[in-house]
Amino acid sequence: MRTFVPAVAAGLTIALTGASPAAAAATFIELNPSTVRAGDEVALRASCDDNLKPATVTSEPIGSVTVSPEFGFLTATVRVPAGTETGDYPVALRCQQGGAATTTLHVVAKVVPSKGPATGGGGTAVSGTTGPLLIGGGLAALLAGLVLGVLSLRRRRVG
Repeated sequence: MRTFVPAVAAGLTIALTGASPAAAAATFIELNPSTVRAGDEVALRASCDDNLKPATVTSEPIGSVTVSPEFGFLTATVRVPAGTETGDYPVALRCQQGGAATTTLHVVAKVVPSKGPATGGGGTAVSGTTGPLLIGGGLAALLAGLVLGVLSLRRRRVG
């Protein structure tokens, strides 16, 4: 009963003042993915107080883009130009009714590996004498297992 009264009082205060987590986060902009290489696509998802009206998203590499209402959010897809230099670029959302939000687009360099990963000595990949040796060892292990199996079956019958 002691914790019930303060909890009810706090709940009534929040309900009567209109403060809610949803109201605090009503305007936002998301990038998916937020880290891209130059030439890749980025999906924009935003929200304003009124998601029935389009809004504008601006950033240096992608310019000005209109995000349109779709499935309760404001969405668009853009391609980062291939000549964009690496770096962090601010992305700003401007809503028609005055709301705003920002996020950051991270553009990274394209890295082309010169060779495969170093995962070991590569002893089994060398052609030549290792192939027949591995086949012979496998056949010897198979034959030894077969002989032990036959001997164990014969012992069971005798005893």
